[in-house]
Amino acid sequence: MAKNNTKTDLIFGLYDDEEDLLTAVKAAKRDHLDIYDVYSPFPVHGLDPLLELEESRLHQAGFIYGAIGTLTAFLGMTWIFTKDWPIIFGGKPYWSVPAFIPITFETTVLFSAIGMTVTFYVISGMGPGVVNAYLDDRITDDKFCIAFDKASVSSEKAQSFFKSTGASEVNSKTI
Repeated sequence: MAKNNTKTDLIFGLYDDEEDLLTAVKAAKRDHLDIYDVYSPFPVHGLDPLLELEESRLHQAGFIYGAIGTLTAFLGMTWIFTKDWPIIFGGKPYWSVPAFIPITFETTVLFSAIGMTVTFYVISGMGPGVVNAYLDDRITDDKFCIAFDKASVSSEKAQSFFKSTGASEVNSKTI
């Protein structure tokens, strides 16, 4: 995707199979080519370590959102049933922790799910009204893609790389 709202000239090759994509990424690393990005219609096992991508920290955010949900539910029910509206019904005490467990669990899951979804969309630059640039419509369907920035890899070198690694098609685009 375009970084810092600047236009980037890319040359990209389309592959028909994820195994061909993995082989091409290994070849690009071996040839010290600077890969701009790799696109695929589904997650490809083993691609993250090849691209040296860090593990996502989204699960840590999910834990924090879940903890906030747990505290919100538990402290909210504690305040409601002991201070705001203390009612004894069926002989239960004001502060009945076992009765709080289902609502606390559901609030934990709700806060975690909503928090991680919003965090993912904000970090990814996605959301209502956002129009993201794309290289080729088929990348979201059945093609795999490696893209190089023309500023870092010459067109001739990229063309020969794609030909040697079995790309079914080579294109260029400014995004």
